[in-house]
Amino acid sequence: MKKFRKVLDGLTTSSPVNPGGSPVCGSAAGTPSTALTPRELEIQETLMSEHFQICKTVRHGFPYQPTALAFDPVQKILAIGTRSGGVRLLGRPGVDCHCQHESGAAVLQLQFLINEGALVTACADDTLHLWNLRQRRPAILHSLKFNRERITFCHLPFQSKWLYVGTERGNTHIVNIESFVLSGYVIMWNKAIELSTKTHPGPVVHLSDSPKDEGKLLIGFESGTIVMWDLRAKRADFRIYYDEAIHSVSWHHEGRQFMCSHSDGSLSMWNLRNTAKPFQVTFPHGKTQRDGRKESCKPILKVEYKTSRNSDAFVVFSGGLSYDKAGRRPTLTIMHGKAITVLEMDYPIVDFLVLCDTPYLNEVQEPYAVAVLLEKDFVVVDLSQSNFPIFENPYPMDIHESPVTCTAYFADCPPDIIPVLYSIGAKHKKTGYSHKEWPLRGGTWTVGSQTYPEIIITGHADGSIKFWDATAITLQMLYKLKTSKVFEKPKSGDVGRSAELVEEDPYAIQMINWCPQSRIFCVVGISAHVILYRFSKHDANTAITSLEVRLQCEMEDVISPSDTENTPCFSDPSGLSPQPQPPSPRSHTPDSVRDSIPRLKVKDRTIRMPPGYQAELVVQLLWVDGEPPQQITSLDLNSAYGLLALGNCNGLAVVDYLQKTILLCMNTLELYGSADPFQRLTRSPRKNRQSTSGLTELSDNQVSLDPERSKSPTSAPYTPSLHNDPRGTGEPVSNLRSCHYSPVFYLLDNVKGPGRKLSLPTDLKTDLDHVNGHCTSPTSQPCPTGRARVLGGTEGPRLARRGAGRPPFRKAQSAACMEVSLPVSSLTEGYPSRRAMLQQLHGVSMYSHDEHHITTYSWSERESRDNSFSRSRSSSVSSIDRETKEAVTTLQFAESYGCKSDTLPTPCLWVGTSLGLVLIIPMSIPMDEQERQEDPVTVAPTGTVLMLKSSVLRFAFLDCGGALINSPYEVWRDQHVPDVPDRPRKRKLVNFSPSSSQEASGDGHLAVVCSEKQAKVFFMPSQACLFVHNITESSFVLRADVVSVCNSVCLACFCANGHIMTLSLPSLRPLLDVNYLPLTDMRIARTFCFTNGGQALYLCSPTEMQRITYSQEMCDNLQEMLGELFTPIETPEAQNRGFLKGFFGGNTQNFDREELFGEAAAGKASRSLAQHIPGQGGLEGMKAAAGGVVGELARARIALDERGQRLGELEERTALMMSSADTFSKHAHELMLKCKDKKWYQF
Repeated sequence: MKKFRKVLDGLTTSSPVNPGGSPVCGSAAGTPSTALTPRELEIQETLMSEHFQICKTVRHGFPYQPTALAFDPVQKILAIGTRSGGVRLLGRPGVDCHCQHESGAAVLQLQFLINEGALVTACADDTLHLWNLRQRRPAILHSLKFNRERITFCHLPFQSKWLYVGTERGNTHIVNIESFVLSGYVIMWNKAIELSTKTHPGPVVHLSDSPKDEGKLLIGFESGTIVMWDLRAKRADFRIYYDEAIHSVSWHHEGRQFMCSHSDGSLSMWNLRNTAKPFQVTFPHGKTQRDGRKESCKPILKVEYKTSRNSDAFVVFSGGLSYDKAGRRPTLTIMHGKAITVLEMDYPIVDFLVLCDTPYLNEVQEPYAVAVLLEKDFVVVDLSQSNFPIFENPYPMDIHESPVTCTAYFADCPPDIIPVLYSIGAKHKKTGYSHKEWPLRGGTWTVGSQTYPEIIITGHADGSIKFWDATAITLQMLYKLKTSKVFEKPKSGDVGRSAELVEEDPYAIQMINWCPQSRIFCVVGISAHVILYRFSKHDANTAITSLEVRLQCEMEDVISPSDTENTPCFSDPSGLSPQPQPPSPRSHTPDSVRDSIPRLKVKDRTIRMPPGYQAELVVQLLWVDGEPPQQITSLDLNSAYGLLALGNCNGLAVVDYLQKTILLCMNTLELYGSADPFQRLTRSPRKNRQSTSGLTELSDNQVSLDPERSKSPTSAPYTPSLHNDPRGTGEPVSNLRSCHYSPVFYLLDNVKGPGRKLSLPTDLKTDLDHVNGHCTSPTSQPCPTGRARVLGGTEGPRLARRGAGRPPFRKAQSAACMEVSLPVSSLTEGYPSRRAMLQQLHGVSMYSHDEHHITTYSWSERESRDNSFSRSRSSSVSSIDRETKEAVTTLQFAESYGCKSDTLPTPCLWVGTSLGLVLIIPMSIPMDEQERQEDPVTVAPTGTVLMLKSSVLRFAFLDCGGALINSPYEVWRDQHVPDVPDRPRKRKLVNFSPSSSQEASGDGHLAVVCSEKQAKVFFMPSQACLFVHNITESSFVLRADVVSVCNSVCLACFCANGHIMTLSLPSLRPLLDVNYLPLTDMRIARTFCFTNGGQALYLCSPTEMQRITYSQEMCDNLQEMLGELFTPIETPEAQNRGFLKGFFGGNTQNFDREELFGEAAAGKASRSLAQHIPGQGGLEGMKAAAGGVVGELARARIALDERGQRLGELEERTALMMSSADTFSKHAHELMLKCKDKKWYQF
């Protein structure tokens, strides 16, 4: 425990200056306030670096790009291999484990050591790995790297320690599983085929031992050659040469015949008595044509032939459809007797396995299910019912049903929210599943002792929202919400117009804001819309209110005061805002008619809404002067205030969702008033436009509002008096407008949609050509005090106007499809700015006004170019970067102090911008419920400004004891429950005032502000900067959150260079800095999020979600939370075949493989052929077992005592047996002596 003391005596508004020279704090008017009374701020910080450790916990979702499948019929465990070297192990619900090969090579094949708790993987780098599954986190015990041959197929007989390995050259090697070394016994391809054969048989595609005789190995070559190899005699029993290539082979359990699948879509049956030709050839999906020939069919990639005791045999295969049926989906065919059932799949089939109870190949198989691995799904078909239904999958394999575009993680939720969501979602579940138990029942899992309710929310490209129960490292879908139902479907006649207005995914979710206590849910869509939902257990027939916001503003260039010394200034005679400008010549296009219309049309009729989340309000940004609305970059909602705030690169809007009115709609620059730290001024307008506005100094209490931007269908025409600000004087103010447009591309980490196509003025076309399609700039440096600052670099990128006649958006790029490989240099050196990374990863599209001169920077072109981010110092770049637009990057409602002179906290809106500026906007909200529904809310920007480096990401508030101050909220109540006359329902608010935990109301609170580069802690209301920490210089922060860990709070950050850091609060002392995850694609940047309890998650692939922890306590308890993959089970005994069946049918012949393949008989293999690599499995197992040292020692001591007791008992029994033996010997000797001299007739 460390105690920090900060003496606040004598601090004024004269802000300390950082090494760069820029002020770190600012005030509204720039005048010093009264000094604080002398006192000490004592904060006891309990978090230390020992409390933090990075560790992966569990991975959810479907294995991305699967390649192989395996099943242990005794343990009931299934394994899936992937192209990236991952292995997923699945058992009963809760038993879900992910392993990863360090090489990242694709997994070609998987082989279980049945009922042994081990798994063999064959990878594309020609390496075999042996995994130990007897620990909760599997690890590699041995590896064997082949140096001269490529592995193509592996086969491990049941209860055998010798693994057959086929290679691309056609050879078959044998590996000892226990020692993982090669045997000297090799089956060479030239010995397997006849000497007269002139062609190479091709790679080995199949290996299996005969069910009738384990000493016979069936080898299948790709060319169609099949060889039965006698392992004892080291020669071929027979050879089959078939015209068609072989894909797979499957035995009948009696070992007399086998079935092959071929590339021409045929199945051939072979009998061992006559191998000259197949006794049956069928084309299951090939029809006979008029000329008598079979129509050509696709290859049958795999076939399995399984027998049943009480019914006909099952033949299951994939592929084989005729080529003339174009557009047919991938199929799995089940032949049962004369019945042929074709199951169409949604995705191509990667592999399948017929699940049987017995592990013995020479017994009747009795299949009960088929596990089908698809490219993007996993399906298990029930074979016990005639209609072949599928089992309901208990694993979350449908996360990627629509590509994930954003995520949110909520730990320690209210305990009642999960059952409520599950009960609502269960009503909409699909039916028709098999009623039998899920066949994968392996492993054991119990809920850990330290569990709390957790919910994960995912937003998707189709506009759907999914709520997931993430309690106790599991994942189960609770509830699904479709936001597209709020909007009208485009009519057939509007197809052309819709194609121009919206992209292919117009409903894609960008941001999620959820209040679990009030159950109010808010989403931001890619079409610049916000939807607010309320939760209800009852259905309702209601209409959705729609508000339209004109948030499309222009700003003047940033210039120094010297540029305007000779420029006359004129006041706007209207006193409100500039008059509408005449359209520019380029606007005489179809775009010019699009004005004051939203991109989507909300349903304007009464809608029946089922129980669950019901839409109440839609806020849409409008087209203005032919330009589409810019995407929303920030959002916050407060249920206690009844307010919703949203911002983008143009400005800020505040909506009262209780009264359904727009309270504030302002340009970002207008929020500052005269407190603008950069003193941005106007200058000459654009050449083709005539300026009607001048320049008037803004005072602290003045607000510039445009009535046209505050329209509401439910309210009266908006006027500035709606704010009810007694300080407002209605003095004329001007709206600052611009004369040039910058092509600088800007996106935020929480902007989940695509980038826009940017248009350039004609005079900048040549400048852009010089930089080769990159909009780059040197990192901006702090300017000396007293001069206006040229905004550029990372602090002030802006979005320019769209070119004439161009669609506003490209296709919605989801977080799942953002996969870009980066050069090593960019990963090690880091990006100079957020914009640099986003330009690198997103693909910036630009074009000029000239229809014949279009420069498109697409994904495919970007991947083919050099990925390195070059920062040119040419003058053209400077000319581009000097014009910027300030975006609202984060918003937070809180009880705080709007001015230094405030003595009591009031409702405030904290606004963070892309220039590193923080604005505090106080609000006056009626407290009485009736007044709140009728009286307007007053919103009055005061011009209070705080400053940080780079774009602001996050706000948080602490009391003077260092505890986190939660935002006030409204307790949930069902809006559609009828009121009781005696007890009318009222709004119940829970307020966390910063003064509630203090002795005096004027004690204030601490404000934590984190930007892309640094974090600061301010004391409010004096706005004194107490602590400053520069988080990173070479990179930038992508995600920052103030989270609770170990009964305390800290600031958690994830940087673009892959570092995860935690800082203590309020001292900002570094506690953790780990280079955990290199940022290789935008998917991670878009979906990474922290939550309480020391947990975080991100989308590690388009179909998988990875959860991690940075808490040492959770790392210690992780072994208890994970499931056991291996459980001790008795191996089933082989069936007794009987004397007659064994005599006439030929019993299975056993042979000693050790005698053939051991070093004594076969010798050693060449060392150059393969290299043995010892694994870390034993060490990992020791580490995993060392979790509870005391408990293990106690158990070892008890086991030792039991062993000693048993040894003592054994010694006593041994002594007793020896005594008995001596007695027996003595009696026998006496009897011999007695009978020695007797004759035979005397007995």
